[in-house]
Amino acid sequence: MFASLLRLKRARLLCPEVLLGAPEARSAGSSSLGPGCPCGPAAWRRSVTAAARDVATCAPLCAKVRASAHKRDLSEKKLTRHFVDHRRVKLQAGSGGKGASSFHSEPRKEWGGPDGGDGGDGGSILFRANKFVKSLAQLLPVYRGENGQSGGNKNCYGKNGVPTCISVPLGTVVKEHGEIVVDLAEHGQEYLAVFGGAGGKGNRFFLSNENRAPMTATPGAAGQERVLQLELRTMAHAGLVGFPNAGKSSLLRAISNARPAVAAYPFTTLNPHVGIVNYRDHEQIAVADIPGLIRGAHLNRGLGISFLRHIERCPFLLYVLDLSAPEPWTQLEHLRYELDQYEPGLSQRPRAIVANKMDLPEAREKVETLKSLVSERVIPVSALTGQNVEELILHLRELYDGYLCGEGKPSRW
Repeated sequence: MFASLLRLKRARLLCPEVLLGAPEARSAGSSSLGPGCPCGPAAWRRSVTAAARDVATCAPLCAKVRASAHKRDLSEKKLTRHFVDHRRVKLQAGSGGKGASSFHSEPRKEWGGPDGGDGGDGGSILFRANKFVKSLAQLLPVYRGENGQSGGNKNCYGKNGVPTCISVPLGTVVKEHGEIVVDLAEHGQEYLAVFGGAGGKGNRFFLSNENRAPMTATPGAAGQERVLQLELRTMAHAGLVGFPNAGKSSLLRAISNARPAVAAYPFTTLNPHVGIVNYRDHEQIAVADIPGLIRGAHLNRGLGISFLRHIERCPFLLYVLDLSAPEPWTQLEHLRYELDQYEPGLSQRPRAIVANKMDLPEAREKVETLKSLVSERVIPVSALTGQNVEELILHLRELYDGYLCGEGKPSRW
């Protein structure tokens, strides 16, 4: 029995070299097995080699194969960041701390009297205009102020809640129930939106000649709560106005650092995008890609009046016409009509006409016809190839300089 166990233990400790026919194994096999035996060294070596071929020593082959977690690539439309110019914010100021009810305790002074302190006031919430903030995207839907601390004994008053300051861009209009409350147009201008609750009174406050040992302490008042709408009155310097699929997003990509989504179907842009055009004298001009308008937009058709509001805030406009249309000059008439129906005189602001898609073969004839029908300056460009984009950037600077000078027409620089 012991000899059989010993043989089993030696078989487990055999290395692969011995099993695959090492000299020691051959000599041991030749001494124990005869040459005429069917289970001789050659037959034993063939069986061991065949068995070794079916054995896999690679861990991934032996283990369970797991599928690699591959995430789908996000589309360009989800990666783009659009401009946020309106927010609905709920504000709730902090509540005041409750007052304390306690009496002075000291050796050999049994009747020390009440010494409960008042609670601290709750933190208020205010808006502050900041010229370094350009969008309302960082605003949260709900803001809660810090509560005041409760009062303590030994006439210790509670700490007041720290006010919460919300930074908003210049030109932010605060509305409540559709009515304008305040217009934050200057840097550093503040508006206290909600007040924090007053702190409660301790029992020392109620001390009088008639009541020398008051036990009364009041809780703190709740903070004010409001729901406000924030809108940006000045969104960008220039607005790209045009029908869907006119190439406004491609044009914004060509002249600025913005990267809106571009596709070959209408209504690719559902939210306004703002790009910054940088000049050599470190001047910056903001250009907004307004979602495409359709006929009847002033009647809230298509994307509705919400995007005509964006055009209202732009000091000067760029009409983008699609030269692939049969008669692109009719697009200009319809765009002017929609703007004037929304606000009289809106289409007469400082403007320029951008004839896009000049890379098409039939574009040159249409541009000449367009120039003969309109009195404004027509800038033929191709957002795809970058043709004549420099002229558009220079004319954009002329419009901007005229806007700074307060003139109705562009000034040469």
